[in-house]
Amino acid sequence: MKIQAPYLLFLGDATDNLSIKMAKGVADWRPELCTGQFRLDGCSVTANQPDMSIAEAKQAGAKTFVLGFANSGGTIDKKWIPFIVDALNNGFDIVSGLHDKLSDIPQIKQLAEKLNLQLIDIRHPQQKFNTGTGEQRSGKRLITVGTDCSVGKMYTSLSLEQAMKQRGLAVDFRATGQCGILIAGNGVAIDCVVADFIAGASESVSPANDPEHWDVVEGQGSLSHPAFAGVSLGLLHGAQADAIVVCHAINRESMRGIKNRALPSIADTITLNVATARVTNPQAQVVGITLNTSSVSDGEALDICRTIELELGLPCVDPMRHGVDSIIDNLCSEI
Repeated sequence: MKIQAPYLLFLGDATDNLSIKMAKGVADWRPELCTGQFRLDGCSVTANQPDMSIAEAKQAGAKTFVLGFANSGGTIDKKWIPFIVDALNNGFDIVSGLHDKLSDIPQIKQLAEKLNLQLIDIRHPQQKFNTGTGEQRSGKRLITVGTDCSVGKMYTSLSLEQAMKQRGLAVDFRATGQCGILIAGNGVAIDCVVADFIAGASESVSPANDPEHWDVVEGQGSLSHPAFAGVSLGLLHGAQADAIVVCHAINRESMRGIKNRALPSIADTITLNVATARVTNPQAQVVGITLNTSSVSDGEALDICRTIELELGLPCVDPMRHGVDSIIDNLCSEI
């Protein structure tokens, strides 16, 4: 199914910026694909798009109604159904990146079929995958990994792709999550692949390429997260990355979705990910660290990055504040 742009981003009544990463991702990286955002009373976050009703967005030319949130468990709350129905009645295709399928809700499925409109569950791969082989593939690969979920792996990956293109390098962003797929227009939602096939799906996302071509593979989850480490493991094995960039959010008190569980240190994260990556690529190495420093001032962010650089001997930046040139410099000198 082809996703038709432009989009109306549905934020519901969200109050947590991390919960609307689907909407914020496409708005930040592909704003030309967005017409506006639709927010309900009580919504205190924004994707920085014009606020519009469903009818206003349709009149402005929007074609697809995007469920722009990613809640814990990936469920479609019953309170959203009337708004999805309204969007269908206004002629919108519907896109969801949640685990729950739009097509499993009879009211929505029947109306979409009646109106000949698309229900696109981008988190559910349609293709079949082989198990991973671990066989070496031509081309170069970089993967982003994290100390936790939602620490900036996708934003880091897209920042690296953008900066590498500006330097004239042959590079592609390889999406492995629902937000990335909406941005890139293709990819595989790795967390919905049956466990035995995760590594094989990861191999298929980044196939053999020209020797000097880089794939920047979007990381998922964290090897240290009790809920999602299995996905991170299979993705890391299948990516067979030459280079690794570690992502971390400062001042986060506990791992995403789990109370009273501290994030691992960046040093421990490096050790764990390098050892795991070397199962399928013995040459894998960390080339940089990125931080989400949104909780501190510009000056504090620079000080923290400099401290980590001195401690670990690797370039450390907030890609949204500082860019990623120092990481690319290191990448080009090391690999």
